Amino acid sequence: MPALDTPLDTATLVARARDGDARAYEEVVRRYQAPIYRLGLRMLSSTVDAEDVAQEVFLTAWRRLPRLRDDAAFAGWLYRATTNRCLNLIRARRPVADVELDTRESPSADGGPEQAAEAGARLSALVSALGALTPEQRACWLLREIHGRSYDEIARTIGTTATTVRGRIARARAVLAEVMSPWR
Repeated sequence: MPALDTPLDTATLVARARDGDARAYEEVVRRYQAPIYRLGLRMLSSTVDAEDVAQEVFLTAWRRLPRLRDDAAFAGWLYRATTNRCLNLIRARRPVADVELDTRESPSADGGPEQAAEAGARLSALVSALGALTPEQRACWLLREIHGRSYDEIARTIGTTATTVRGRIARARAVLAEVMSPWR
């Protein structure tokens, strides 16, 4: 197989990976591991669970790659698999476990200790507010606001309609706006 010296688009890498090019799949994983991990982290509030979900999703994707009909649909496929695994894990572990903050995602403390403390408190409030949402609302909000997915993509990802997605996001935004109002 030719070397991957020049950047290739994801669809080309996925096609190569389906043909058995492990290096191409490694590059796909490098491109998507951070956003997939962050989605899992924000949905599950646990670094350990997010790492496990990301690993499972990429392993399953590698095994099921021959079944993917449209190489350009790979990213949506990953988001759908991640969301579904997270929702299943959330449903299985009721009540919700303690929230674990990922300090690598926290804002910079350039402004000194007071601003760092305020930023930490704001992040803690947001994580707590996200935990108060239903799993479906949280998934829709994260996919839209953090991962920039369209309403139609989210609907396909979680197996519902775009109208339902809009409603869930609206309810999530209302809850988050109320909880985060002291930070405005």
